[in-house]
Amino acid sequence: MSTFGKLFRVTTYGESHCKGVGAIVDGVPPGMEITEADIQPQLSRRRPGQSKITTPRDEKDKVTIMSGTEFGVTLGTPMGLHVANLDQRPHDYSETDVFPRPSHADYTYLKKYNVKASSGGGRASARETIGRVAGGAIAEKYLRLAHQVEIVAFTSSVGKINMPFLNDLHEHDLVKPEFYDFLNNITREQVDNDITRCPHPETAEAIKALILRKSEEQDSIGGTVTCVIRNCPIGLGEPCFDKLEAVLAHAMLSIPATKGFEFGSGFSGTRMSGHQHNDPFICRPDGSIGTTTNHSGGVQGGISNGENIYFRVAFKPAATISRDQTTTSYDGVAGTLSTRGRHDPSVVPRAIPIVEAMAALVIMDACLQQEARQASVARLPSIAIHHALQGKAPPKA
Repeated sequence: MSTFGKLFRVTTYGESHCKGVGAIVDGVPPGMEITEADIQPQLSRRRPGQSKITTPRDEKDKVTIMSGTEFGVTLGTPMGLHVANLDQRPHDYSETDVFPRPSHADYTYLKKYNVKASSGGGRASARETIGRVAGGAIAEKYLRLAHQVEIVAFTSSVGKINMPFLNDLHEHDLVKPEFYDFLNNITREQVDNDITRCPHPETAEAIKALILRKSEEQDSIGGTVTCVIRNCPIGLGEPCFDKLEAVLAHAMLSIPATKGFEFGSGFSGTRMSGHQHNDPFICRPDGSIGTTTNHSGGVQGGISNGENIYFRVAFKPAATISRDQTTTSYDGVAGTLSTRGRHDPSVVPRAIPIVEAMAALVIMDACLQQEARQASVARLPSIAIHHALQGKAPPKA
């Protein structure tokens, strides 16, 4: 389906070479100041043609708010967001009328719907994610104003080139304190200092060289994006089937080209003993409860615990490449496909704002659900509740 969320709902529309793409965003709280200037920065980070390591398709991706606001203030009604497709070249895809692109969605869309978009990837194109990013920017503004939530994603690996902390995890299993410090302090400004969006300069240079080499080879390469969510309210997540990490996994794996999701300690945690992996609780100087480590990734029992939430998303190499590929026509005749479209040699650098947007949509929806629960409880008359139900010691005799 094309709608994500329960209380904060984003419905995206459009294909890669239609007149435009966008989203309808329902459930936006009324009375919040917002204009196109709040949404555009994330769309500009996502847009094609922004550097020599991305697709040369020249789209400005300028967003227009069509509804849901007046005088720059949200009305609480659905917000319509639209971005025009300006640099369309549907004739670049005439070959795919006959041949399905290997590992692309051409074949499966045709089999599912008995018809397919004749140019680009249709709904399977990353152009669809414009609506997600626009909706995510609205969610982010509310989360920042209401809860001081910060969401930062970055390129953590491309091909076999990893940021140092990933090498540490592979070699030593245990998460080092330096990694937690990094997640506490990384900013989007630091991420955007390099076109690879890798905030480790030496790794960024190696990644850049690899992506450029793949581009020259008319090929592509995959990688991973790591994301941290800071200042997330405690209590988000709806066990059992909508645990917070489960909804995050759903959100991330709905992004085009994703092939894996790792939460908290992830697969490295399987190599640890229980006493190593458990996160001991402590009482902080301000009286709040926290943990000394964070292998749980900020979620326990499917519910946020107030620590940083962090996860990693795997992106495959882009399926559409410029080199000739052997394939079979829809009629079953073997042939060679030569693709002329414009493509990313690696989708990872442009995926950063998409991952951030989907994280924002998940946290926003979870916040509204929890705030609705808290508001309903607040209207009940006060009653005496057994101490064991509240995590309290028995009263003194």
